[in-house]
This record gives sequence, structure tokens and C-alpha cells, in this order.
Amino acid sequence: MSATVLNVCTSETKGVQKTPVEVVEIVEGYGVEGDAHGGDWHRQVSLLANESAQLMRDKGAKVGPGDFGENILTEGIELTALPVGTKLIIGEVELEVTQIGKECHTRCPIYYAAGTCVMPTDGIFCKVVKGGSLRPGARIDSLIPA
Repeated sequence: MSATVLNVCTSETKGVQKTPVEVVEIVEGYGVEGDAHGGDWHRQVSLLANESAQLMRDKGAKVGPGDFGENILTEGIELTALPVGTKLIIGEVELEVTQIGKECHTRCPIYYAAGTCVMPTDGIFCKVVKGGSLRPGARIDSLIPA
């Protein structure tokens, strides 16, 4: 199975579920245009594997794309196995993995809406090396550093 983008999502506010959209513009050195998490830092874009979200659905959580606050929902790639520094080529976009998982200091609306959250363990974060348009269906290639 090849790795692909299932959904692209955005939100104008931090700490809330994101909304799936048809296309996002990924801006070099910033992140997703119009997304609250964009900026000059190491967590410009967030990714979550649909396989992780499916584990929550199997436990009865009624969650869909963007519900865990991810910008990109993927399928067919084990995101948490990618070391920091891995380059992800997604269509014309190039991302670099900067962080695996995250510490949640408080329970956010995502946690309460879903009953749990997989982003602290299964979400990955990237900075944007090269921008471009990104849509569902885009192929994902990874270049693991030597």
C-alpha cells in the first residue's frame, strides 16, 4: 500500500478541532495558510495516521478528520516510526519531521470531544521546507536521514 493524504484540515483557533477542506496552501517557513498553528517555530504542520484515529473509533469514539487537531490525516505510513529529521515529500510540498508526539499540559476540547487523544503519542510535527498546494489523495514519500 502506498502512503497517501486522506484529508487536509485547518482551524483559525488553537486547541480546537480542525475542519477538513478541499485544499490547503502550505507556506515555506510558516505552515498551513490561515491555520492557528502557523508561524516561525518547529510545529508548523501536524500529521496523524488514520490508523491511529481508527483505534479510537474501534473503542467507540465518534471522531473524523481534523478532530484530533491534525492538519494532515494520512494512510499507509507509520508516522511514529519516522525519526526526527525525516523529509516527507507530499506532492510539491516538502516537510521535515521535528517532533514525535507532544506533551499536553491540560485536557483540551479535543480530549473532551473524543474521550481521549492520540496526538500526544501518535501525532507528528513538521516544519515546512518547501511550500505548495496540498489536497487529499496526494502521495507521501519519506526520506529517512542517514
